[in-house]
Amino acid sequence: MARSKAQKHRKKLLREGRLDPQIKRSPFAALELDLRTKTTKTKQEKLHQSKHRNHLTDDSGWDGSFYYGLAI
Repeated sequence: MARSKAQKHRKKLLREGRLDPQIKRSPFAALELDLRTKTTKTKQEKLHQSKHRNHLTDDSGWDGSFYYGLAI
């Protein structure tokens, strides 16, 4: 396959000791980022997410406060 005009120009710049244009490119250009949009979770996905979590209900009477007494 033949070299493009841009490739020839880059090679020439490197031979002459000039700055390689590839160095000036964005670091994010090399990464293949997944830029697809994320869809919102369905009801089923939300249920599966919270399936194994410990849910504190209001029936237990515990409001999250505690008392720590120190006797000297």
